Amino acid sequence: MLYRNTFRRRLSSLACLLLSAASLGPFQPVQGTTREQATSQLNIQVNDDRMTLSMARVPQIYLYGPIDPDAPQRFEALIRSGRIKPGSDVYLNSPGGSVGAGIALGRLIRQGSMVTHLGVPRLPKQTTTFNRSAMCDGACAYAYLGGLYRWAVSGSDRIGFPTYRGQQTPADVAAYLKDMGIDLATLTAATSGTASTGSAQDPTLWPNGEEMIAKGLANNGRQNLIATYKYLQGAPYLELKQQDRNGEHKITFLCKPGGAELTTYDTIGAVRARGIVTREQRSYFELNQQETLPQERGGVTVADDAVVMQRIYPLNQLQQLASAKAMGSWVRDRTGIRFGFAFEVTGVKKVLNDFYEACTSVTQQHS
Repeated sequence: MLYRNTFRRRLSSLACLLLSAASLGPFQPVQGTTREQATSQLNIQVNDDRMTLSMARVPQIYLYGPIDPDAPQRFEALIRSGRIKPGSDVYLNSPGGSVGAGIALGRLIRQGSMVTHLGVPRLPKQTTTFNRSAMCDGACAYAYLGGLYRWAVSGSDRIGFPTYRGQQTPADVAAYLKDMGIDLATLTAATSGTASTGSAQDPTLWPNGEEMIAKGLANNGRQNLIATYKYLQGAPYLELKQQDRNGEHKITFLCKPGGAELTTYDTIGAVRARGIVTREQRSYFELNQQETLPQERGGVTVADDAVVMQRIYPLNQLQQLASAKAMGSWVRDRTGIRFGFAFEVTGVKKVLNDFYEACTSVTQQHS
């Protein structure tokens, strides 16, 4: 199971439908192409109306059609004009096109810390039938990899990544994948297996959502969890930190004779942090989706732009940390809505175990 931050989750399917249905005037791509041009080049649709911004909080950019060589210049012009803003949601639906242009688009998307998805654009009012499934192939897949946060495919959407044999990956592609943090071995022909289609010389990898996550092609809105174990103030110290599009989330443990000092930080901005603390009715640490160390009002504070929770974690329960699958920190308001974060920790078992053994050893020496 993938844990997601429920404080600011993606738009619900209903909300997405409402946004797609909204129309604030005649439909046309923002770059003002003719109907003939729209079928032979990449179209760019910017949804930044009041309804979109109230529900998604950022502009929604739809890129659809073949990626032509001039597409990056048109995209960059919209960035410079302020229509496409940093952190925007970019939805892709393209059969491919110029690989160089796809890579250039990806670099622009990464420079703007944008988020990539697959999705179809808002269509004209008179459209009666259309395909709701999105497809992103070849050059489009390279543009997709530019997303700082990349949402995996779902439903009938499909994405196709070009793969190459052995050392045959073009130098510009290899350099781009390295800059985007993608393991080159992930996109070699040998890894595509039964999931690929195409010629033996240039097969295409068509992964499903779970495969995209496993291969590092998608991260569903969050960066990798960073786990650090060291000695601080002469005592074992553990830090778990993860960055996502909503902010930084951190859990720390400092081993002390009376119990491990637990502190969680949900860095989401000063205004939101103050609002959550003001409405707090109950707060708790979460271990494997179970409430732990709950406290009624007054269990959290605001520090700069973060919601901070502090507890003393019993030393006789430390072994539960070493074997944990997930941890989190949550605040509930009077309506029962909870705000906070959780992340999987199965990938950092060794660090958790090292902290547990060191803390146990130190406290036994002082007992």
